Order: sequence, then structure tokens, then C-alpha cells
Amino acid sequence: MGYGQIYNVSTNLQAMKRCRHEDVKEPIFVATENERRLSFIEKITLFQFRNYREASFQLAERLVCITGANGVGKTNLLDAIYYLCYTKSYFTSYQQHCILQGENGFRVEGWLSGVDGNAEKIACKWMQGKKYITVNDVAYEQVTEHIGKYAAVMIAPDDLEIINDGSAGRRKWIDGILSQTDKEYFKTLSYYQHTLEQRNAYLKQHNRYDDSMLDYYDSLLVQYGMLIYNKRADFMKHIAQKVQEYYVSLSGGRENLTLVYESDLMHKDSMDISAMFSMARPRDQKLQRTTKGVHRDDFLILLDDLWLKQFGSQGQKKTALLALKLAQYKYLSEIFQHAPILLLDDIFEKIDHARLQSLVQIIKEKPFNQIIVTDTQPVRLQEMFMAIADPIVINI
Repeated sequence: MGYGQIYNVSTNLQAMKRCRHEDVKEPIFVATENERRLSFIEKITLFQFRNYREASFQLAERLVCITGANGVGKTNLLDAIYYLCYTKSYFTSYQQHCILQGENGFRVEGWLSGVDGNAEKIACKWMQGKKYITVNDVAYEQVTEHIGKYAAVMIAPDDLEIINDGSAGRRKWIDGILSQTDKEYFKTLSYYQHTLEQRNAYLKQHNRYDDSMLDYYDSLLVQYGMLIYNKRADFMKHIAQKVQEYYVSLSGGRENLTLVYESDLMHKDSMDISAMFSMARPRDQKLQRTTKGVHRDDFLILLDDLWLKQFGSQGQKKTALLALKLAQYKYLSEIFQHAPILLLDDIFEKIDHARLQSLVQIIKEKPFNQIIVTDTQPVRLQEMFMAIADPIVINI
């Protein structure tokens, strides 16, 4: 079929060295079982967070089952745990949406044990447009110091957007993982996005264009874009095998799953990319936006060489989503050298019984750490997950 290159694309390292980021270090490594330790949340307290005025929850078990009717705050509790790990919400990029209605700020505190086994208090506060992060009541000099200390992977009903929607959601999934694990990637992605905004603003504000100004913007997009492309391509090589392995386990090996990374930068060196931007200028000027670059990257998910998004059944899409998320969990475990917290939000509503049993079997047998799961029916929840560990049951 006429798809882009399959996941084992060349990273073109020689081309990458021609940009100014010559000292970038490869972040990929695999921890041994003896080196791998656990992240664990023992307790959490919420103040004016979403629908909670004030509430505390004890979570100090490997398996935590959270039950209650729809709308009582089960998902919001999971989001608060995620917030402690990454200092941001899983469900919204607007901090204001996390504030209890009628208030002007929120605070989330949690006691987490990290890779050294010692518990520490993490507090995230947002008040009047400013975010404050402390560990044991001492503020971080930079919020990025916190990233990587604790990790969580969320599986939620709306995650099928990764499969069904446009390329922006799939880029966001890749960028979210790489920004957690590679500070150079996070910084370069920020530079690229800022330059892209400037170039697009220039295209919108001028009827006559100064080629020297566009040359300057293009040189930065080439530099930053090559590093982003190579990091993404390398990530796709690592994650694709994990996704395939989990898909086989979840589906019984009935189909062959393949990830295909697509990019305008594929098979190009810096001179080729510069020429690509130059050739695209007439169209960019007409449309008043940048039409080439890594901001258009995507990856396809194929089952037996057919595009899952268009031809897959709902069951196949859900299985592929679970495989993506489990692969993400394993990848983060290897990079951080400790297993993330697994957050499962209302998975009974989106996954059939057979796939759920396969998921539970994987979680039971593999080195998964703390698991926090929500459902409206406590008996169903305990029956499905009791084989993993004796749970704490929290009824909200």
C-alpha cells in the first residue's frame, strides 16, 4: 500500500549533527529488574479541586478501587493523582477548569514514595493565574525539576480520540511522552512551536514578504525540526514493538498490527528540508500559514495492512488503544527506572469482558505497580481485579 515508511525509519544521525544541537545525548536505556523501583501514592488531599471542596483519601495499597455513581468525582480524583505526577491535568490544558466553581484557586497535596523508597509531600497550588509546586514544603526552582520523579499512565473512555481523530491527537501523545522523558526534546519542541507561531504571524500580517526574514524562520525550523523528527522516529522504533506485543496478548494474535510514522522530513537532510520550505513559500503565502514541517507529522496504525481508523471495528480500535497505553507504561518504566501508577477510568464502559480479562491478566503477570481503578459497580470491580491484590475500596 502507499503508506509512509514503517516504524523502523532511519534517524539520519549525520544530518542531525549538522544542526547546532550536536551534543544531544540518547535518552533511551533499559533498567534491570533489580534497578527498577516503584512510584506509589499513599495519601491525597484536595482543596477546591474540581467538584471537591475538601477531601482526603488513603491510597496505600497496590490496588485501589474507587466506586460511586456517575458525576460524584471518581474521574476528578484520578485527575488529581495525575496532576501530582505531572503538575497538569490529564483532561484539560486550562488550569481554571480545575477550580471548584465560585473559587479562585485550588490545591492538591499527595504523599508519594519514589525511586529511593522515601515518602515525600508534593503540593500543587494554582492561585490567581500562578502555579506553585513544593516538595516537603520547599518550592522547586523550576517546575521541570519535578518531571520524571513520579509517573502515571491514564486509560480513559475518551482516549479513543487518539485512534479516531486527526493527527494532532497522535502528535500530542508522542510529544507528551517524549517531553516527560527527554528535556532536550521538550525544550526544542517549545522553540519550534514559538518559531512556527512567529512565521505564521508574519505570513498573516504582510502582503509583501521579505525573503531574508522567511529564510531566518526557515533556518530555525530546519534546526529544531530535524532534532524533533529524529527523536520521534527513534521513539516510534522503540514503541512499535511493544505495541505489537501487547496487541497480540490482548487479541490472541488474530491480526498483525503495524505502526507507520509519516513526516515531511523523512529521508531528507538539512539542505533538502531548506529547499522544501523554499518551494512551499508560494502556497504558504497564499494560505498564510506554514504548510510543511514536523507540526504535520502523524503515525498510522495498520491491521493486516489496512488503516485501523477507517476499516477497524470498535473492538479492534479499543484493543489497539489498550496496546498503545500499555506500551507507554512499559516505555516509561524503562526510562524512569520505576513503574508508573496505572489509572483506569471507567474502563468497563468501553471495553468488552474478554478484552478486560486479557488486560487484567497482563497487569497481574507483568511488573505493574500501583493500580487505581474506577467503576460505578463495586462488586463487579472487586470480582474483576481481586486476582491482582487485596484492594482498598473507596466509595465516593
